[in-house]
Amino acid sequence: MNKVALIIAASVFSVLTGCASTAYQPKVDFDRNENITTKHYKTFAWLKETKILAMPEDFNPVMKSRFDSAIEQAFIAKGYTLTEDSENADFTISYTLGSREKVKVDTFPHGYRFSWGWGRHYYNGIYMAHENRVRSYQEGKLAIDVFDVKSKTPAWHGWAVQRIHTKDAENPGKAIKPVVDLLVSKF
Repeated sequence: MNKVALIIAASVFSVLTGCASTAYQPKVDFDRNENITTKHYKTFAWLKETKILAMPEDFNPVMKSRFDSAIEQAFIAKGYTLTEDSENADFTISYTLGSREKVKVDTFPHGYRFSWGWGRHYYNGIYMAHENRVRSYQEGKLAIDVFDVKSKTPAWHGWAVQRIHTKDAENPGKAIKPVVDLLVSKF
């Protein structure tokens, strides 16, 4: 009986964990250059002095410094050492940022009983009506690029996409670190 209770408890826990809200978690993915081995990497440097590859037009310099610091700290937390000399580092890093307004349209069918009718919305005596819900929101994207110094070729490209909420705008430092850490953990 204990095994059955343990299996049921484990099943309930996994279902509840799976049902936890992931609607606004960042979507993270990466692409790796299969021709480059990164296992020997120990040191890194920034590719450019500006650290960011392309600065958006309306980018906040305070926000940039938050991203710079979060990315450096994430690589250091993985055991890599930051060096100022990009020519003697094992790899260099850079990143790009962007955001865009997205629109989401949801359509929900509603059924109303009718006695009989004509037209395309009738199906077996049931009138099918639809409710449309339109929402707009901001979506941010962060991409981090890793370049092999010896071969001067891209070694890894990772990106994270996340919906930006008002609370993220109010405390951006708190919102940046988890996304950067999750993205760099894939390297």
